[in-house]
Amino acid sequence: MRIKAAGINRADLLQKAGHYPPPPGTTDILGLECAGEVIETAGQSRWQLGDRVCALLAGGGMADEVVVDSRHLLPVPEHMSWEDAAAIPEVFSTAWLNVFELGAAQPGEKVVIHAGASGVGTAAIQLCKAFGNPCWVSLGSQEKLDACIALGAQGGVLRQNGIGGLREHGPFDVALDPVGASYAPEHLDLLAQDGRWVIIGLMGGRKAELDLARLLVKRLQITGSTLRTRSDDFKAGLLARMEERLWPLFESGELKPLVAKTYRFDEVDDAFAELAKDQIVGKIVLLNE
Repeated sequence: MRIKAAGINRADLLQKAGHYPPPPGTTDILGLECAGEVIETAGQSRWQLGDRVCALLAGGGMADEVVVDSRHLLPVPEHMSWEDAAAIPEVFSTAWLNVFELGAAQPGEKVVIHAGASGVGTAAIQLCKAFGNPCWVSLGSQEKLDACIALGAQGGVLRQNGIGGLREHGPFDVALDPVGASYAPEHLDLLAQDGRWVIIGLMGGRKAELDLARLLVKRLQITGSTLRTRSDDFKAGLLARMEERLWPLFESGELKPLVAKTYRFDEVDDAFAELAKDQIVGKIVLLNE
């Protein structure tokens, strides 16, 4: 496919710094999601030349062209811009997988979303609103909190004040946690009986001490989850389920990727500097103009 736009993610920032190497056999070119046009097909395919598609990738999105497993493409919803389409695949698949498949959130169950103003966080908030799950967030500023409430979150806390303040809104059935160690002990208080704690990142460190007796008494489930290293078949199944459940909501406008800023491909260093400042709500997207 010929790439028109590519989303950038914190994983790209980590890889750029040498901390998150791509899976074996994957290109070193950054980029886990993109949108563009089909320019060539091989074998039997649902796609035709010129189709507008977005792609979930293990790497290679920040290029002019990329070769993609056809099962890892999804149609760009009608009237959606390239930048919005490029902001869907990685963050919405991560949010859907970890809150609703691994986290098994059922309608009415409460969800807590850490780093709520991130790309994954803002996707998860919208999914929770769409599927009937009241959610609360933790994040870094009042401006971010206000933006998340406008998206559909019930409320939240500022991380500099600690996440203990979330107790008054819990207990929570599902926790979406990209932070890890520094928030770990509080989850024993925050989670409900049979709660599901899904860890998707380690921004707050990798080592924590937990009272396992409390884990047993509450029957808590802790799941470690990464998407990039999953098999092609797993990703294909995930995207097929997303197309069935989520694409009608994108078509109707109920779900919408949140693009905070766009940069040209030749401004990629500026885009990464902006991402590293951690001030935006939603996504940064590169445009291949």
